[in-house]
Order: sequence, then structure tokens, then C-alpha cells
Amino acid sequence: MISSTSIFEGIILFYLFSTVIYFAHLAFRSSILHKIGLVVLSIGWLFHSGAIILRWVESYQLGIGHVPLTNFFESMVFFSWAIVLIYLLLECKYGFNVPTIGAFASPLAFVVIFIAVTSFPSEIQPLVPALQSDWLIYHVVTCFLAYGAFAVAFGASILFLVKQRKEKKGIREGSIMDFFPSSDFLDELTYKVIIIGFLMLTIGIITGAAWAYYAWGRYWGWDPKETWSLITWFIYAAFLHARFTRGWRGKKVAILSIIGFLAVLFTYLGVNLVLSGLHSYA
Repeated sequence: MISSTSIFEGIILFYLFSTVIYFAHLAFRSSILHKIGLVVLSIGWLFHSGAIILRWVESYQLGIGHVPLTNFFESMVFFSWAIVLIYLLLECKYGFNVPTIGAFASPLAFVVIFIAVTSFPSEIQPLVPALQSDWLIYHVVTCFLAYGAFAVAFGASILFLVKQRKEKKGIREGSIMDFFPSSDFLDELTYKVIIIGFLMLTIGIITGAAWAYYAWGRYWGWDPKETWSLITWFIYAAFLHARFTRGWRGKKVAILSIIGFLAVLFTYLGVNLVLSGLHSYA
């Protein structure tokens, strides 16, 4: 019987192929290539979803029985899945206005799952006592959906800065920049995706606090992961505050979005690899 790990290895190829196709789509400005890239990415995501479910089943077959979100391998696999999910939802809503975002989302999903499969052990391990709670599902799923949304917003912000700079200089007719969405659309897209991510992160922090009380008898302990999660939350709160009350648009909020995603990466990777704390097992 094929294992979930083998399927994850195969998903790397799907995401790699979709990345190549999306880049070709940008180079040749072909709607057919966009459709092919979207189909390949979608099929890869469906296999990805099935593999996550299969790994969950495998844990029960081993007598361990837990959701596959408990170590670096599993969390990075889910992070990759969340990035693609957010992008596919944008495709459903905006269609041909967002294929250039796919040229960021697809390679990012590829890189994350590639690192997971090639750099971290994939064995299913028993849960440490602190993780033996239903709060695990609520907390981790909402946090990684937030991370996926922030990753897509990061890509849109990069595209915005490139597009705006070219618009100021004057876009030559027939240039690849002519094929990008307008800077106004990218600015609005970043804002809407960050609202989704901010909501998910807020729920993630609240469920994390509830879980901490269940596991350690306190809601908050200024553990490095908790601290950096809060810093990340404040960065995106500042983004929304600047947008709502100050009317910030364009370059300023795009830079805030990029800074926010760098904080996300440090919260997820930096804290676990550099700092020590109660969340180091992640």
C-alpha cells in the first residue's frame, strides 16, 4: 500500500510543474498555459489533501491516532497546503485577474513541501502530553490558514511594488508588466487577503491561549512563540489600522505586508530553530 510520505514526494513534482507552467504563462502571456497550470496545481492540491487524510489514518493504524500537525514535517506540509488553498480560493473569486499571483503561490508551496520532505524526518511520532488535546486542531489549523493568507498577500505586495514602479516610469506596450494586474487591484487584493489572515491569526492566538490554560494552567506565559505571534499580530493590526483610519494605500502598506510576512517566517521557523521554549517541539 502506498504511504502518505510517498504521495507527498509526488506532490513536489505537481507543484514544480505548475510553477514552471505559471512562469511560462507569464513569459508567453498565454491563457491556455494559465488554465493548464491551474489544473496541475489543483490536482496536486487534491492529492495533497488526500495524503494529509491518509497520514491521519496511518497514525491510527499505528495506535497513535492524532491529527498530522505536530512536528516540523507535518506542519510544513500543511503550510504548503494552506498556501495553495488560499490561492485557489482567489482563483475562484477573481479568475483571470490573479494568475500572476500563482507564479508566487505555486513556487512558494513547492519550496515549503520540498524542504519538509527532504529536510525533516517523516516518521509518525507519539504526541507529547502537552499536545494531547482537541485544541491542537483548532489552534494549528487557524494559525496555518493565517500563514497561508499572509504568504499570498506577501506575493501580491511584491507584485504591487514592481507594478507601481513600472507604472510611474511608463509601461511599454507589449511589456510583461502590461500583463500584470493593475497596482490598484493588487493593493486591494493584499488588503482583503490580510483581513482573512488577521481573522484566522486572531482565532489562532485565542485558541492557543485556551490550549495553554488546559496544558499548563495559564493563558499566557511570554514563551518566544507566544511573544512573536503577538508581534506578528500587532504588525498586521497596524496594517489594518493604517488602512482604516489613516487611509494608507500603496507602497506604505505593501511594505508593512512584507514586514508582516517576515515576522510570520520568524515566528514559525526562527523561534523553533533559534530560540528555545515550550513550542520547540513544533
